[in-house]
Amino acid sequence: MGGKSSQTTTQNSTTAPWEAAQPALQGILSQLQGNLSKTGLTGAEDSALTGSTNNAYSWVNQFAPGINSYAKDLMAGGGALDQAGNVNQNYLDYKAATQPLASNTDYNPYNTPGFRDAIDTLRSDITNQVNGQFAAAGRDFSGMNSQTLGRGILQGVAPTIAAQYNQNVQNQQGAASNLYNAGNTNAGILTGLQQQKLANQGQGITAADQARDASNTGYNATMQAEAARRGIPVQSLGLLANIGVPIAALGSKSSGTSTTEKQASPLEQFTQLAGGLGSLFGGGGGTTAGNIFKLISDRRAKEDITQVGTLFDGTPVYRYRYIGQPAFQIGLMAQDVEKYAPEAVGQIGQFKAVDYKLATDKALEAA
Repeated sequence: MGGKSSQTTTQNSTTAPWEAAQPALQGILSQLQGNLSKTGLTGAEDSALTGSTNNAYSWVNQFAPGINSYAKDLMAGGGALDQAGNVNQNYLDYKAATQPLASNTDYNPYNTPGFRDAIDTLRSDITNQVNGQFAAAGRDFSGMNSQTLGRGILQGVAPTIAAQYNQNVQNQQGAASNLYNAGNTNAGILTGLQQQKLANQGQGITAADQARDASNTGYNATMQAEAARRGIPVQSLGLLANIGVPIAALGSKSSGTSTTEKQASPLEQFTQLAGGLGSLFGGGGGTTAGNIFKLISDRRAKEDITQVGTLFDGTPVYRYRYIGQPAFQIGLMAQDVEKYAPEAVGQIGQFKAVDYKLATDKALEAA
């Protein structure tokens, strides 16, 4: 179902109430015209823009070279590896001094410098002491003398030999451990320096962008100054125009013709049709338009739909509102009736309609 409505309106208006204010408005407009010649840059504005540009170039000449140098240094590593050679050489010197002991696994106490002399002295002291005791008793050179001397030397020398052996083991293991730790420390330091170099190079990339921005500072200042030189006069003219144009429009007459064409929706068309029929037929206890509207039972024309019961034949009954209508209704859905009584469903435009008598006959039979 289609339809259009067309409406033509002609409006004529005049701002006669402003007539008394016209002299004052003309005075305001004349003042605005007098200021048109003053929209250019003032001497102070021009001087400020020139000074700002000069300061920018002075800053560039003073600091941009240093920023560029800083960026280049960082990109080259920032000297992070300058001491790597010294660090590694210190390790090599330490290794050269420690390596003989760290790799010596000969733990024989007699190969320890001075150990044999100490043992010989200890043996001599024990021999003199034991032999002296037996000589005083008149039993020197006896079998007991020899036995006691041997036991004494063994008891006096064995602990010293064992202690020196253990000390040799401890010295060698300690030196090897220290050399291992020194290697790890050296590797850690060199790795840290390398990582610092990479970090410096990353900062160098950022600094390079900053160096570029610094080099462009003067040019950017020039661009901003020139934009201001063009923009300030234009802005001033715009302000005057914003004041003058509305004033100039006051008191004018206007007339025009407007045509509005509207395409009604199928539901709106049916509502209009129902209203027309209601005006034609009249009736009490509710308008004919309202009764005809109830024939539209298409779910697509309704909202706020809630099932409240069923007929005796199982057809669902709903509470709903027609779209755009405030009042709630009770009734059926055409899509449900089609399943139970398809002969009761018809078509009005794009919407399905229900013959409620046919739709409820089967329900009465079921009752």
